[in-house]
Amino acid sequence: MDLFGTDGLRGEVNEDITPELAMKLGKSTDIITQKGDAILVCTDTRQSARTLEYALASGISSIGRNVYLLDVLPTPGVPLLLEEFDAKLGAVISASHNLASDNGIKFFDSDGLKLTPNVEEKLEKFIVTGDGESLARWSDLGDIATVENPEDLYIEALKDRLGENLPDLTGMKLALDCAHGATYRVAPRLFSDLGADLNKIGVNPSGYNINENCGSTSLDRLKEEVESGDSDIGVAFDGDGDRALFVDEQGNEVDGDRVLYFASKYMMEKGELKPPTVVSTVMSNLGLEKSLHEIGIDLVRTQVGDKYVAQEMIKQGALIGGEQSGHIIFQDVNTTGDGVLTALMVLGIVKRTGKKLSQLGEGMVRYPQVLENVPTDNKEDFQEDGEIQAEIDKWEKELGDEGRTLVRPSGTQDVIRVMVEGKDQDRAEKVAKELGDFIARELNG
Repeated sequence: MDLFGTDGLRGEVNEDITPELAMKLGKSTDIITQKGDAILVCTDTRQSARTLEYALASGISSIGRNVYLLDVLPTPGVPLLLEEFDAKLGAVISASHNLASDNGIKFFDSDGLKLTPNVEEKLEKFIVTGDGESLARWSDLGDIATVENPEDLYIEALKDRLGENLPDLTGMKLALDCAHGATYRVAPRLFSDLGADLNKIGVNPSGYNINENCGSTSLDRLKEEVESGDSDIGVAFDGDGDRALFVDEQGNEVDGDRVLYFASKYMMEKGELKPPTVVSTVMSNLGLEKSLHEIGIDLVRTQVGDKYVAQEMIKQGALIGGEQSGHIIFQDVNTTGDGVLTALMVLGIVKRTGKKLSQLGEGMVRYPQVLENVPTDNKEDFQEDGEIQAEIDKWEKELGDEGRTLVRPSGTQDVIRVMVEGKDQDRAEKVAKELGDFIARELNG
């Protein structure tokens, strides 16, 4: 039984993610906290959020821990506020960029980092077996308290951490898409306070419309707003606010790879990128790696997941890292991807350099990237199949320094994901097709 995925628990409400599971998960924190410890909990705007929040909080209280409910708040608000409440753990109830039918739960430890796989395994064992369950005496139940004005605390924490790097956005016209999610109040308020003229999208959550044709997973509406001439730049968050993507003044998408490139370049030019290292995942474009190398910056790759990026950043001492999808970590300010922070940093660079957003990414090449999904019921056999590995090695050798392959089982679907990059689009498509067909024959007969 694998409860934890790349980013905590996630699935369909009342099928995969139930109030009963949330309560058990709350009780499982007994093995990583002490009696009397405090745990922060926030949610996004899903209809199911309150149901799961109360169940999780009840489980936590039942083992003698105190709970502070932050209500609707971006995911990165939790690690940012742990110290404020002297909390030992933070929990977020959200399914990130998924639609409202899904929800999930993820944790942050006292250092503001997502839990490691070995800790998640301990929680899962506790949930499945019930071994060691110990409820508190009636007189030792934990308190459950609702925090007043958590958005004020998050905004002030961001401002304090940014200090003189907090940008003045006076005169900047922004299209802001909050995905009907966790940033729908806090982001417009903050950017407006900093002087920006806002065109707001996705700020009317119903409980059922989070990420629906809006936000970082659907940029069409945002592009239209920018192309209409009413906005200089478009900013899109996902449902829980831990990622941000952008639309430049020409209506083109600016993804996490491009942000990593120009933000690290800007930091290096100011003498702030020490060491000259950026951390990203295996999914980042090969062009990012080569472009960074040309300006003296190393790219270190991890497996998919911003928690692995955060862990590697600590190991490397890196100040910036992230994912193509828009999870960007500025280690000096927060320990996890923070969409609002990313937007502040990007807009600050635009203001200070006097360049347009499209100009900041000049110098980064992007290799054509082709994705193939190979349906299979036998993805567990993938790692043990020597013929498949030999075929991958053959194509890697053929592509050489001008391309690469990445083949991995999906963590959420019964498919093998085949990604091929190369300087030539047609060549990348040919390799992806032939490699995908070979894997399909080998696994499916």
